[in-house]
Amino acid sequence: MYTIGEVAKMTGLTHKTLRYYDSIGLLKPSNHSDVGYRLYEQADLDRLRQILLYREMGLSLEAIKQIVYAPDFDVQGALASHLTYLTKERQRLDALIQVVTKTLSAEEEELIMSNEEKFEALKETIIQENEAKYGEEIRRKYGDDVVDLANEKLHDTDASSWQSIEELNDQLNVKLAEAVALGDPASELAQEVCDLHRQWLTFYWPDGMYSADKHAAIVDMYQADDRFKAYYEKIAPGASNFLYQAMTIYLAEK
Repeated sequence: MYTIGEVAKMTGLTHKTLRYYDSIGLLKPSNHSDVGYRLYEQADLDRLRQILLYREMGLSLEAIKQIVYAPDFDVQGALASHLTYLTKERQRLDALIQVVTKTLSAEEEELIMSNEEKFEALKETIIQENEAKYGEEIRRKYGDDVVDLANEKLHDTDASSWQSIEELNDQLNVKLAEAVALGDPASELAQEVCDLHRQWLTFYWPDGMYSADKHAAIVDMYQADDRFKAYYEKIAPGASNFLYQAMTIYLAEK
C-alpha cells in the first residue's frame, strides 16, 4: 500500500491533484486507513501511469476517464499506441529541427530558401503537429489507412490550393464570429458557416470520405475535447457550442 504522500513523491503530482482525481472518479484509491487516509495499491499506480501517458498526449481528463475505464480497455494496446505517439512526436521534432537548421544555415550563409522549399517545410510541420495533437484519437476513430491518405493528400497539395483553403478558413472563422453575435444557429448565416465547415473538412479528408455521419462525429469530438473547444472559443466566446447547435440543424437535413 502507498499513501498519498508516497504516490505524490513517486509521480511528481501534488496532493491536491491526486485528491481532485479521486473526487472526479478518475483515480480512486483502492483502500483507506482506519482514520480515512487514502491508500493506493499497485493496480492504482498502474492506472495512474496510463492516465499520465494520456495526459501527456493532451487528452482531457473526461476523455481519459472514458478510455481507461472502458470495459474493453487494453493496457498492452494502450502502451503500443503511446509508443506510436512518441515515435511520431520524435519524427515531428526531427522535421522541425531540420526546418530550423536549414533556415538558420540560410541566414548564416546569406542563402535564400525558395518558396517551394518553405512551402514543403510548412506542410511537413503541419502534418507532424496534427499527428502529435490529434493523431491518437483520429486514428482510433477512422483507422490508419484513412489518416495516412489524408496526410498524403495534404503533402501533395500545391501552393494555389493551399492558398484557397487558407482563405476559406479565414472566411469560416469570420462568419462564425458574426453568426455567434447574431445568436441564432438556424439562421442563414449560421447554416452558411456549416457549409463552409463541410468544404473545409473535405479539403483535408481523402476523396469520397465525407458523409453527414462522419461530419457529425467530428463535431461531437469538438464538444468532448477541450483542445477543440479552446480553438473555437478564441474565435468568439460560445463559438464551440454554437457551432455544435448549428451543425446539428445543418446535418439533420443531409
